[in-house]
Amino acid sequence: MNKTLNFFLAGCRLIQTYPRVTIPILILILCGYGYETLIARPALLYQGSPQAISTFNKNTWFRTLRNNGFIVGYSDVRGNPLWVEYALTPVPDNAPHLKRPSHFQTDWRALNRVSHDDYTKSGFDRGHNAPNHAMSMLYGKYGQADSFLMTNISPQRPKLNQQIWQRLEDAELSFFAKNFGKVWVITGAIFGDNPEKLSSSLWHIDVPKAFYKIYVTEESDSKPAFALAFIMPQTVTGKEALSQFVTTIDTVEAQTGLDFLADFDDKTEAHLEGTIETAPWNLNAVNKITSRYP
Repeated sequence: MNKTLNFFLAGCRLIQTYPRVTIPILILILCGYGYETLIARPALLYQGSPQAISTFNKNTWFRTLRNNGFIVGYSDVRGNPLWVEYALTPVPDNAPHLKRPSHFQTDWRALNRVSHDDYTKSGFDRGHNAPNHAMSMLYGKYGQADSFLMTNISPQRPKLNQQIWQRLEDAELSFFAKNFGKVWVITGAIFGDNPEKLSSSLWHIDVPKAFYKIYVTEESDSKPAFALAFIMPQTVTGKEALSQFVTTIDTVEAQTGLDFLADFDDKTEAHLEGTIETAPWNLNAVNKITSRYP
């Protein structure tokens, strides 16, 4: 308490001594913070930011990092994003076809310094949460570049990352976004009680036991919102039907310790999170999607 008071008094003295310098700096800081929290971040979120259910569980602590086209709840404790959110719309006819970068980048905002090389020879792929293909097609080179930041990456088994996860990413862009016009996606990792650590890294990187995706459409006066959720374990063969992994948002919340879509009214939230409604999503069609990889 005394340290806080001393810091406050020192700030006041600094303002009194150098008002022409410190006051404009303070105004800039406050304006920047206001823009970030009231305008920039909310534009990348639908029905509120995901929040930890328990404030005392360090494993669900995260820092919010805003990128081009998507936003991340990153855990420096786990070395993984706990959640990533982005919006998908139909791909424009003039969308750029960008070359895929060959290297992932360390995020200067991360407290750890996880790099591309930390995953080398680990047996795990560098799994995108916000997908490279969608970010590049919808948000251009800056969206694609940000999708290659290591704060957007989690360890994924090759059969998950290159097979069924990639099929689900194709479905959300080619089918869900096209059919609904706009779909919000929340995705991230699920961890066991004693997760494996990525042995190839000097940094602490937990290996998830599974991954989730939540899809939700926008509610309007003329139509309700629809939601769909998946949980896919690392142990998949990659050939399974996507519909095999459909679950409720309530189940995702129970396994992640996170609360989603809290800004919906209670009745709507309870319905969306506790009910499985697959009909609006036409899963029979997306089950037939094949992977781009053999």
